[in-house]
Parts: sequence; C-alpha cells; structure tokens
Amino acid sequence: MKKTLVLGASDNPARYSFRAAHMLKKHGHEVVPVGIRKGEVAGMPIHTDRPQETDIDTVTLYVGPQNQPGWYDYILDLKPKRILFNPGTENPELERLAQQRGIRTEEACTLVLLSIGQY
Repeated sequence: MKKTLVLGASDNPARYSFRAAHMLKKHGHEVVPVGIRKGEVAGMPIHTDRPQETDIDTVTLYVGPQNQPGWYDYILDLKPKRILFNPGTENPELERLAQQRGIRTEEACTLVLLSIGQY
C-alpha cells in the first residue's frame, strides 16, 4: 500500500480532502493528514505542524497554487515518489521543481484514481 500525505486535510465532510482521507484509508493506504486547522479525519488527528515522515509514496495536494510556495521545501524534502495535483491545485512551478528532483508529478483526482483502481 502507498503511504500518502494529504496536504490540506480537513475535518469538514464537504471538502474533497476529507473524502480522500477516508477513501485512502478504506483502500488500505496509510494516511498522514496535514492541514492548517486541528481536527480529526478518518479517525486520525490532523497535523498542523510539518511532521517529518519517511517513506512517503504520494503527496496528494488539496492546497491551491497561491498557497503552495510556503510548502515547497516541506513537500520536496519528504522525497515522495510522486505528487498528485488534484483539480484546482495545478502548479507548473512546483511540478518543475519536483521533476528536477526526480519526483513524478501527476495532474489527477485522487478520488477518481482510487475508484477506478489506478491509484
């Protein structure tokens, strides 16, 4: 299974990041929820700091491109195998920086990938 950091995690059921955390867990993936507000999602506390995780396969973004620059170093230093840019999070600058470090990038919806077995 793929250890996934959900950046922009929320305890609000109306948010796609909430749905993604639940669906990832349901599919057996280890989830690390990181957000700006404390809370709980899929039975896990939302980290409001920047936890130094290892073995992250995927960072799935739920943070808009205008708010991503403050996260660049954190995301890249995690050395994930890939970064998923969910709809509305596309960012050519971060994609280029990631690719320069050998990190695969993909513009895709986590929920769709999980639902069609392509995660």
